Amino acid sequence: MDIYFAVLNFTLSGAIGLIGLLTLSKVSEPREVLFASLPLLFALHQFTEGFVWLGVGGVIDARALELAEGIFIYYAQGVLPFLVPLSVWLIERGNGVNETLLGVLAGIGLEQAIYAMYWLAVVPSSVDIVNNTIHYYNPWTGNLLYGALYVLTTCGALMLSSSVSIQLFGVLNLLGLSVIYLLRPYGFTSLWCLYAAAVSGLLYFYFVERRIRFLQSLRAKRTELETVLEEELERLERRNPLRYGSADKQG
Repeated sequence: MDIYFAVLNFTLSGAIGLIGLLTLSKVSEPREVLFASLPLLFALHQFTEGFVWLGVGGVIDARALELAEGIFIYYAQGVLPFLVPLSVWLIERGNGVNETLLGVLAGIGLEQAIYAMYWLAVVPSSVDIVNNTIHYYNPWTGNLLYGALYVLTTCGALMLSSSVSIQLFGVLNLLGLSVIYLLRPYGFTSLWCLYAAAVSGLLYFYFVERRIRFLQSLRAKRTELETVLEEELERLERRNPLRYGSADKQG
């Protein structure tokens, strides 16, 4: 059974990774890169959990399991609470109130990241299987307050976006977190990351839409510049008919 779940993680990782690469190819501005990287990062995260399954199944040795477990839990509990609001803040810059609120959430997420990184390094985390679900546990990141702030910084930041696609991604994550917490609270970290990776494919459509708007904007600017250029040339010809008239004839 452990091998089955490992294969599931590796397969999902490959599918989401492909979508992640396609998403990155639609980036129009440097500030979009971090947010566009989320599907690919989720894919790599699930690839890591595949090795966790192999470790708990005894396929790989304890040292490899410890490494895979560490990468997974550090990213899930220490990086995401800061990475998500920061990446949304970058693409929402100049959007007034939303930018300010996202900045506040990014600040809270940074404090969470520092807190989690410290305690994950100081206090060993445990990993075991409960009802065919990987249960990651650390007493300092497994409390209710940390969990509430986690939901606020990740789902809250997504729902503050001006994009309907990103808002939908946030709502789906909030629903997924709620269902997981009610039905399998011990699988909060593992199952939510699996779920978030699966629905992160929605972000591809956001970047397709954004790319279309970017190219339309470039086309409009080009048309505007061509119009201005033509008007300026006509003005110069009217002011200097002999000079430009002779130039035309020579041409």
